[in-house]
Amino acid sequence: MATFLYRIGRWAFRRRRLVGGVWLGVLVLAVVAAAMAPAGEEEDLSMPGTESQKAFDLLDERFPQSNSQGAEARLVFQAPDGQRVTARENKAAVEDTLGSLDGGDQVASTTDPYETCAVSEDGTIAYSTITYTADAVDLTESTKSALEDAASQARDAGLTVEVGGSALDSEEEPGGTTEIIGVAVAAVVLVLALGSLVAAGLSLLTALVGVAIAFGLVSALAVPLGLTSTVAILALMLGLAVGIDYALFITSRFRDERARGSEPEEAAGRAVGTAGSAVVFAGATVFIALVGLGVVGIPELTKMGMGGAGAVALAVLVALTLVPALFGFFGNGVSPARAKPRAWGRVLSRAARKATRPGSERPHPVPAAAGRPGLGIRWARFVLRRPVTVLLIAGLGLGAVALPALSLELGLPGDESKSVETTQRRAYDLLSEGFGPGFNGPLTVVVDTSESGDTRATTDLVVKTIRGVDGVASVGDPVLNRTKDTAVLTAVPRTAPNTGETKDLVHAIRGAVSGVEADTGAGILVTGTTAMNIDISEAMSDALIPYLTVVIGLAVLLLTVVFRSVLVPVKAALGFLLSVGAAFGVLVAVFQWGWAADLIGIEQTGPVMSLMPILIIGIVFGLAMDYEVFLLTRMREAHVHGASYDEAIVGGFRHSGRVVAAAAIIMISVFAGFIGMSSPTIQTMGVGLAAAVAFDAFVVRMAIAPAVLALLGDRAWWLPRILNRVLPTVDIEGEKLSTRVPAPATVPDTVAPRLPVGRHRH
Repeated sequence: MATFLYRIGRWAFRRRRLVGGVWLGVLVLAVVAAAMAPAGEEEDLSMPGTESQKAFDLLDERFPQSNSQGAEARLVFQAPDGQRVTARENKAAVEDTLGSLDGGDQVASTTDPYETCAVSEDGTIAYSTITYTADAVDLTESTKSALEDAASQARDAGLTVEVGGSALDSEEEPGGTTEIIGVAVAAVVLVLALGSLVAAGLSLLTALVGVAIAFGLVSALAVPLGLTSTVAILALMLGLAVGIDYALFITSRFRDERARGSEPEEAAGRAVGTAGSAVVFAGATVFIALVGLGVVGIPELTKMGMGGAGAVALAVLVALTLVPALFGFFGNGVSPARAKPRAWGRVLSRAARKATRPGSERPHPVPAAAGRPGLGIRWARFVLRRPVTVLLIAGLGLGAVALPALSLELGLPGDESKSVETTQRRAYDLLSEGFGPGFNGPLTVVVDTSESGDTRATTDLVVKTIRGVDGVASVGDPVLNRTKDTAVLTAVPRTAPNTGETKDLVHAIRGAVSGVEADTGAGILVTGTTAMNIDISEAMSDALIPYLTVVIGLAVLLLTVVFRSVLVPVKAALGFLLSVGAAFGVLVAVFQWGWAADLIGIEQTGPVMSLMPILIIGIVFGLAMDYEVFLLTRMREAHVHGASYDEAIVGGFRHSGRVVAAAAIIMISVFAGFIGMSSPTIQTMGVGLAAAVAFDAFVVRMAIAPAVLALLGDRAWWLPRILNRVLPTVDIEGEKLSTRVPAPATVPDTVAPRLPVGRHRH
């Protein structure tokens, strides 16, 4: 693979105008397609096979006219202190407000709270439901303005008015202040890591090109494929993070090759052949993990996985082709031509050639740098001196951070998770105050009597049974469809939607009506948004361990092939578990317990978004393998060339430590930049991914990994003979380039004689 990618790198360098023109054309087409495409719809989560989804499908079949309606808005009115909303002047204000909406553009109907019994028992709060002919994303600005003007009209009359419902839902738009700050931090880190404005700008530019294409394609395909704004934002988040990192790795290797004396074209080929091989492997692991999300069975999760996987694939293609093409345009700006070797550099060159003559001792790479060693080398030497101490501190520390994950609760956020500054949240609170906490999460019970003899008697028995279940506040009158073979009724819990009591109530109702099903032959299904959220959360919990097992198994298999070792992959998988567990602990502490919630704008704690654990596992798996590959590739490269285990560890940190640290900081900055968005889904994703990358890169890969390798010594690279014969050879390190492509004849003037490091085991 390294030789093939080497040719691609040189070809892209030579054909830079062609490559640049092609990518520019693709970018323009993607932007134009996105601009011309209609906006996608924000679809509700669904999960085929669950009882809730079966009930929704039955409702679509038996009540087609009810399920063809568009968005809804709920106007909630509260009378002034000491007054009732049923008072004459307040009632007149409510009726005038609703009258201003009747007959408006896209308004299908409005309900009168005084006729539909939508007034609280104490008479202080009432609500009206406004139904529209279009979905939320298709509502015009004039329609939304009319709704806001109606609310203002009632406020002018002295009432407190808040607006809830789906009519105010809108797509989450990226580009806020926090995202810009994240990109700015990434740019600064690039400059510091590469030491060149041109090199940093090149890496950032190529990442932005890939992200713009991915975002444009997702936006253009939103309607045909049913992609939501969350899919687009995930593609933007992942594409930006990995795009910058992949460009950084290849650019850094290009600069190394130039420093060794390679000509620009040769350096571009070697950079793509070596660092590009690791990029391909790392990108493939992220791609496979994200595509694998489709096995869970949730369409929205599948779309998120596919969107993210597409963005990662684009980032890999850009890094392998556009990055070396830009080297052709700005080669000397990215890395100046090698300076003439100093006198002592020439001495070292002769020493290096002498060390590789036949009969001499086995050649060692020269890991130490002239002058004061860098931070990476000093850290590696520290770990080599105290591997047990480092391992215990890092492992126990991550274990402590992961402890809150034992209390992980999954759910789906609603209006209750929004800021109290929003009218949706205030409407939610008013309805809870006036009609009870369960009013915002009613349960819909569908009774299929097509196989039952007496529809009315069966329905009455269902109503009586549900009213007898502890925890049910009220049960509405059943509504029959036109053919009289299906009834729908609403049961209101006494508790809020996301509480454990409501979850238990759903199971209790399903258990209670099972006896009615057996006696009457009717089919009884419990659904509604609350029941659907419960079913999805339970399905996510059930799928978590199997998915984690598959991901870990894949990691062990791939790393065994790449590093031709048994213990290194096992160490990588266990480290991945530690970083993911610690990330889950952070999510529980922040979103359930409220620790530091004010710092990121979370005003209401609750269950963790049910899709997050599996989504984070899929993403972090690939990203963790990124750092594992880039750091250990240089270590194994040194090992196979004869270096002892301690020299290999120090050499890996000398070559890749700074670049991996910079890549991790960039990725953390990008993910953290999305925490400021108002969507709970995006906030949770930003916190979880930023924490997971921080733990995995700086604790697992840079502390635990070298400590374990130091303790294992040369045994770390042991592979049974049978596996050595069976496993394919993947040339990640670019060993074949050493035989097929002549290396530069000189040794860089930045290299000093090898110094002894720690203990040696031969």
